[in-house]
Amino acid sequence: MTRWVMVADLRRCIGCQTCTASCRQANATPVGVQWRRVLDMEFGEYPEVKRAFVPVGCQHCSDPPCMEVCPTTATRQRPDGLVTIDYDLCIGCAYCAVACPYQARYRSDEPAYAYDEAIPAETVRLDPKRLGVATKCTFCVDRIDQGLARGLKPGVDPEATPACVNACISKALSFGDRDDPQSNINQLLAENQYFRMHEELDTDPGFYYLWDAR
Repeated sequence: MTRWVMVADLRRCIGCQTCTASCRQANATPVGVQWRRVLDMEFGEYPEVKRAFVPVGCQHCSDPPCMEVCPTTATRQRPDGLVTIDYDLCIGCAYCAVACPYQARYRSDEPAYAYDEAIPAETVRLDPKRLGVATKCTFCVDRIDQGLARGLKPGVDPEATPACVNACISKALSFGDRDDPQSNINQLLAENQYFRMHEELDTDPGFYYLWDAR
């Protein structure tokens, strides 16, 4: 089997937001919608205060709460673990947004632009199917599928790898197959301590965070 997952090395992330910008460019998300966000967090007590930048988005859980509450089966899970949305079936009820413990879902009812009027690039890339429905990070599923069809390897070949991973200037983001013992992802997880968000909810998220070496 295949289980596509992402890894963020919090020791390397510098909070530059390049992943956020590249995601918006690749997916033409409207103003106010950030499928890939970076949280700026501080923890500890003075003088032992630390700061961390934490990339977040859809965790592509193996047991996604968003799918369980969807009344139209618009939210689905592929055999490779990716959680997708069928915009033709979505009725925009936002049950999934309420159920998601990662605050990773959005709904835009009207087009939104960077300025009062749309520039040509925004007009060309406007997708009416994404208005009034739930949207979220897809791990750039189109890039993955098109790359696989060409014999490329996601996480290794840039053309088959999520845009945010390609754009990361500090190489903090990685992508690969969790079920492949020889994958780059498994090597990172074997060599480093890691955690996942809200593991206590048993959603089995597909997003791992490296924090320290083993």
